[in-house]
Amino acid sequence: MKRLALLFALCLTLLLSACSSPAASGTPSPSPSSSAPEEETPGVLSSFTAVDLEGNDITQSVLEGHTLTMVNVWATFCTPCIGEMPDLGELAAEYEEKGVQIIGLVSDVLDAEGAVDEDQLSLAQDIVEQTGANYLHIIPGSDLYPLLYQITSVPTTFFVDETGTQVGYTYLGAKEKEDWQAILDDLLEEVAP
Repeated sequence: MKRLALLFALCLTLLLSACSSPAASGTPSPSPSSSAPEEETPGVLSSFTAVDLEGNDITQSVLEGHTLTMVNVWATFCTPCIGEMPDLGELAAEYEEKGVQIIGLVSDVLDAEGAVDEDQLSLAQDIVEQTGANYLHIIPGSDLYPLLYQITSVPTTFFVDETGTQVGYTYLGAKEKEDWQAILDDLLEEVAP
């Protein structure tokens, strides 16, 4: 377990060093794909456990009842991440009645052993409060490590339906509120029954 935590910390350090590289311009990236037929492939968030910033247990059940969930992977050191959080807070409130929720996945609050770094946790809580990002923020559990290994820069944003299956593209980099609104509106049309 200690070896896994060390490997995770190393990968996370490499991953997060990109924050807002030129390659992370906000251009959509194709969804991860598999050679298996779509109906046999579990969703990217179909099964997970985590905790929120207050220490409450979170599972994939948090997706149930939401037509669309926007997952924004961010880090406490990432200026573009923090810069878009006020807009994401507004979008969370504006789109709630449309069945949309936003979840922040805080990628840099674990130490080298995989335990929560209390100073980083406190910093993340302060950032959420200061930016008005009043939506759920979670700390990844070990079953989300494979997902984080695929993240090349922060912020990275992707969307899932209520079963945890990815919808649409993965977006690298921060966006303006109007851009996220257009993406949300298009995706809602796509997943509407």
